[in-house]
Amino acid sequence: MSQAPTTNSGSRPERRAVAVLPARIGSTRLARKMLLEAAGAPLIVHSARNVIASKTCARVVVAADDDEILGAVRAHGVEGAKTRADHQSGSDRVNECFATLAAAGETAEIVVNVQGDEPELAHADLQALIAAFDDSTVEMATLAVPLTDPAQFSSPNVVKVVCDARGNALYFSRAPIPARAHGSAAHSLLARRHIGVYAFRPAALTRFCTLARGTLEQTESLEQLRWLEHGFQLRVIAASRAPQSIDTLGDWEAFVARIESGRRDEDSASGSVRGARSQSGTGAG
Repeated sequence: MSQAPTTNSGSRPERRAVAVLPARIGSTRLARKMLLEAAGAPLIVHSARNVIASKTCARVVVAADDDEILGAVRAHGVEGAKTRADHQSGSDRVNECFATLAAAGETAEIVVNVQGDEPELAHADLQALIAAFDDSTVEMATLAVPLTDPAQFSSPNVVKVVCDARGNALYFSRAPIPARAHGSAAHSLLARRHIGVYAFRPAALTRFCTLARGTLEQTESLEQLRWLEHGFQLRVIAASRAPQSIDTLGDWEAFVARIESGRRDEDSASGSVRGARSQSGTGAG
């Protein structure tokens, strides 16, 4: 099979990047969340469409472990690929999918792992993530934002990251890092919230998935620590904002409300334009 044509309209990125969205049917905290529908499309389609709209990736593929998800994305014109159901992580699913794409002729230089429950990633942040690979030493990159909310800083559900002077990750943790040193004012500049989007060079993705799971990775339940434990560098790029991933029913309901609010605003704007045209026509007559 030949390499698929560019998915996005407009100018093609200088470096060919492919986004793969891993999606599994067996979500735990919010059952079957990938198939929850809003505005006529399931969550996984909203996430894929957001990446497509960013025009950062030449190809966007959903890697699913379930035929129902595949049918849903294909029905909405999104490319889908079947993957095994026994993967332990999203990166493993992305790796299987990209290996299949590469065997069929895909030549992307960058593979972006975008979570299927992240429908509101900022387009500029995806662009910045891919631009990190202009540095030839970067093999893997991710995103982070400043963390100023004390409740989030203390929450084990919010992953924190600290970096070296070059912007490479030193450590990721669910614990509050770095520790506050006697109320140091510099703390607010150092505390950063990790955003779980990763980009790899293809060889680095394959290497990542063949590495043995690390002790720290298992302790923190954070797969990116595997890369650091084995001595590799992970570049952390500053993001413009932290998107709201869909983990709970409350997250989903808030997302639906934002979509409906946006559609009402669009309808209102369209109505205003139609009204102005109507008044203009009446005056001219």
